[in-house]
Amino acid sequence: MLADNRNYNSPYAVSTTDRSMRADARRSHDAILAAAGELFAARGSGVQMDEIAERAGLGMGTLYRHFATKQALLAAIIARRFAAMIDLARAAERVADPGASFETLLRSYLEAAERDAAFRYAILGPEKTAWDQIAEQKAEFAEIAQRIIRRAVNAGHLRGDLSFNDFVLITRGAMANMNPEDHDWRRHVALTLDGIRTPSQ
Repeated sequence: MLADNRNYNSPYAVSTTDRSMRADARRSHDAILAAAGELFAARGSGVQMDEIAERAGLGMGTLYRHFATKQALLAAIIARRFAAMIDLARAAERVADPGASFETLLRSYLEAAERDAAFRYAILGPEKTAWDQIAEQKAEFAEIAQRIIRRAVNAGHLRGDLSFNDFVLITRGAMANMNPEDHDWRRHVALTLDGIRTPSQ
């Protein structure tokens, strides 16, 4: 019989119980985000933390262990979407034409936001968001977007004073016009693009 050389007293040993606890915590975390996303998308600022816990099938203690405040929960909703937005930004940066690269970023960002009402609420709603908790994700997206904007400006596709702050304003304005009945945000974006392209474009 082979000797069992595993050191069960090692601080680096991971027990089955520990792994199970981590898996349970992950399931609870995901259940809270799913429940919060559904409720915020449907009712916005009227949603209370106890309703989120009930929808997730969890106790309040579990909810608060994961998210101490509603602001932290909103930040997590944004962080989850930003992970996908970062991938979209990387794909847009690979588009060879600078002008098309910027428009790909803008439209893909807004198309993703259109499908995620909870994200739009977290960005636009009256509740303050704990932005400091997702500073890394925000900074990573902004860095890629800034490179795309600078490239389009330097190539003469966009007006010379366009900045990332303008991108934020444009996307928030478009998101404010999103609703299930129509696609007015697309006209908003088309008009905005007409205003920020250089005359030769």
